[in-house]
Amino acid sequence: MNQPAKIDIDYSFPVKPPVLTAVQQQEYKQRIKSLLKEKNAVLIAHYYTDPEIQALAEESGGFISDSLEMARFGKNAEQDTLIVAGVKFMGETAKILSPEKTVLMPTLDATCSLDLGCPIKEFDEFCSAHPDRTVVVYANTSAAVKARADWVVTSSIALEVVEHLDSQGEKILWGPDRHLGNYIAKQTGADMLMWQGECIVHDEFSAKALLDMKKVYPDAAILVHPESPASVVEMADAVGSTSQLIKAAQELPNQQLIVATDKGIFYKMQQLAPGKTFIEAPTGGNGATCRSCAHCPWMAMNGLGAIENALTDTSGHEIFVDEALREKALIPLNRMLNFKANMA
Repeated sequence: MNQPAKIDIDYSFPVKPPVLTAVQQQEYKQRIKSLLKEKNAVLIAHYYTDPEIQALAEESGGFISDSLEMARFGKNAEQDTLIVAGVKFMGETAKILSPEKTVLMPTLDATCSLDLGCPIKEFDEFCSAHPDRTVVVYANTSAAVKARADWVVTSSIALEVVEHLDSQGEKILWGPDRHLGNYIAKQTGADMLMWQGECIVHDEFSAKALLDMKKVYPDAAILVHPESPASVVEMADAVGSTSQLIKAAQELPNQQLIVATDKGIFYKMQQLAPGKTFIEAPTGGNGATCRSCAHCPWMAMNGLGAIENALTDTSGHEIFVDEALREKALIPLNRMLNFKANMA
């Protein structure tokens, strides 16, 4: 079982929240801010959520970041309740690190194609077939998959962890994102066996279409998340995690930036580099022919109405993780956290 079979995923997306007027958004925000205070709760949002969600997190004293920093912030927050605006594995990670806190999500139906494409039964069989390999999984996985791993990594630290393991002579079993895994293997030269998963957003970016766009914007720099196909990554002026791409957007001298990651990140990029123009990288199809159109359909489920509902009635919104599973998943998560602390 050197190469796992690719898991077929049912991409039957839920309906997006209704579009709100500016007045409606403001009304929701005021009610949610009151509920956050009343419930001793804090809103923690991912960079890929819609702009009004990120704005609310900032206005209410919450936090916006990547999945690891979201969970770390939640662990250190003084509030008893965390409302995590993102996708389900992020809520699970927050609960694993903060079992004593109530972790809520606007909707528990917000999942991730990487998570869906790496079911624990098949992944466990793949791992068991290669007992000589150290299992390293991306954070975009279920609590059960994390519990099966030796290490959990985010895109911001994956290269360093794999370099470290490779220097120790360890062979790696990587999951689930094949594009990120192949990028890391190319950068490090490590012996890596790949699970065949991909992110629905990044997998759609097209090198051919990007080349055509570059002709229209010849002075633009190209920023690429390493979950993208290798042909797209090769065209990049900067490759990195969400936080690293935001930093690159600020530091690169180019006034035009073509961005190959979820367009939810534009909120923070425009905020930190207000004089620059951010251009959505093209996908292989447009309109009806693209599945994500550069925005995660599950991230888009995090509407203001859903946040208000979660704070009003927690039933159907709370994250629970079995304690035995949580303890197992905490081990590789702590390895990553300790590794990052030692890097600082």
